[in-house]
Amino acid sequence: MISVTDLRPGTKVKMDGGLWECVEYQHQKLGRGGAKVVAKFKNLETGATVERTFNSGERLEDIYVETRELQYLYPEGEEMVFMDLETYEQFTVPRSRVVGAEFLKEGMTVLGDMYEGRPLKVTPPTVVELKVVDTPPGVRGDTVSGGSKPATLETGAVVQVPLFVEPGEVIKVDTRTGEYVGRA
Repeated sequence: MISVTDLRPGTKVKMDGGLWECVEYQHQKLGRGGAKVVAKFKNLETGATVERTFNSGERLEDIYVETRELQYLYPEGEEMVFMDLETYEQFTVPRSRVVGAEFLKEGMTVLGDMYEGRPLKVTPPTVVELKVVDTPPGVRGDTVSGGSKPATLETGAVVQVPLFVEPGEVIKVDTRTGEYVGRA
């Protein structure tokens, strides 16, 4: 059990029959009465967000979430199949729980947050190297658009790249923002 005054962003707890992660936390001391804690939580299974107010003495059940290395195997409809690199167990994860899913290619190693053997969230590396499959030719004097053009990557994702990038080149992409970082 954890006191609500010990909540911090990133703390994972079990409440209302679900698994929640604290996103924001604010401690409010009122003039005469006791202190209150206002916290915003995100559901780890559905992605729903809720704001709750607690009295300072209340307690919540904290949970232990283990981070493990996983390998992305293949897509299966609206789900993605991963394999645990320690136990070689395979499981499917809904695409909505995979951060930066459009930048994953088969065989890539990612990190998965696991609770009681179930995957809660899958996070790819911060920067991935992907091959440019298609991009229009860059016109030298066309800098009105900021000197960038759309490029389709081998995973099907589309990112904005500088005018000098050609099809067949390997580029680095930030999976958190989807932005071009540089050449590989």
